[in-house]
Amino acid sequence: MPKAIRHTLLWGTVLVLMGCEPELPAFTVADVREVPTHFPAYVEPADNPLNEAKWELGRHLFFDERFSADGMLSCASCHNPSLAMADSLAVTPGSSGALGVRNAPALVNLAWQPRFHREGGVSSLEAQVLAPVQEPTEFHRDLVELVDQLGQDLQYQEWAQEGFDRPFDAYVMTRALAAFQRTLISGSAPYDRWLQGQAEALSPAALRGRDRFEEFECASCHQGVMLSDFATHNTGLYASYVDQGAYRLTFDSTDIGAFKTPSLRNVALTAPYMFDGSLPTLESVLEHYASGGSGHVNQDERIQARALSARDRSDLIAFLESLTDDKFVTWSEGLRP
Repeated sequence: MPKAIRHTLLWGTVLVLMGCEPELPAFTVADVREVPTHFPAYVEPADNPLNEAKWELGRHLFFDERFSADGMLSCASCHNPSLAMADSLAVTPGSSGALGVRNAPALVNLAWQPRFHREGGVSSLEAQVLAPVQEPTEFHRDLVELVDQLGQDLQYQEWAQEGFDRPFDAYVMTRALAAFQRTLISGSAPYDRWLQGQAEALSPAALRGRDRFEEFECASCHQGVMLSDFATHNTGLYASYVDQGAYRLTFDSTDIGAFKTPSLRNVALTAPYMFDGSLPTLESVLEHYASGGSGHVNQDERIQARALSARDRSDLIAFLESLTDDKFVTWSEGLRP
């Protein structure tokens, strides 16, 4: 198991056992972001209910470049509000230019995700926060040193006391970031309006594309309003995998090359694609699946070679573009302190 994940799981266990919540005036997700009526119920952890001070602290932490060892990167450096909380690079350089191997996933609708990281190796958003902090190719920080540094910020200390009734520490930092990120909710795309009964919200091409999306079994993994089953699958991207995906957690050979299904929300804004950012355009993604994949022994059986006409391709792109939520992007851009 990678060191960052081991650290994450260890600290996640420790943090769950610590702390209590202060009594504050009622403050819910609706105070900062509307939960779409066609979404499942918004449920927050009992040990991390939202309050205003907690949300403000999390928002400021998300954009704080002191997180990285070189003082030049924040969470928003890889999860850009203008790009629907994703990045335009295949792999975003970490502190001092260090490069990892994975594409930064879009941070959206996290309140409904059961597991995190590309291989689904972390079960809570609070625990997930710790991995990029300590990962050498991301922030590359010592957790204790980071908390000590951020704890010198008087405003952070004030929000910590108001939101958690305790001084700023690792518990406060992870809980505040998680609480803020759960409010990154996207559900106002043309496709959402169509789901809610506005027949004119989708163009004829997008409607045809949706039919092809169902016919070609794309929706069997990219399912429901979240457009993901959040399970891990080998999509036949490679005949041999350097990054072995879920196998890094399970050591089960059938998990080699298996990665969590990403949500397709705002997918037209989040290029490049796949777990390593190796496919630059939506057209190249369609070509990969139409070709039938690499034929890896673990490749999902639903990925078969298919004859896609030029119209099929343009219609599928039109449908995928209908998943763009411009209101979410505008709102996200306004989050910067």
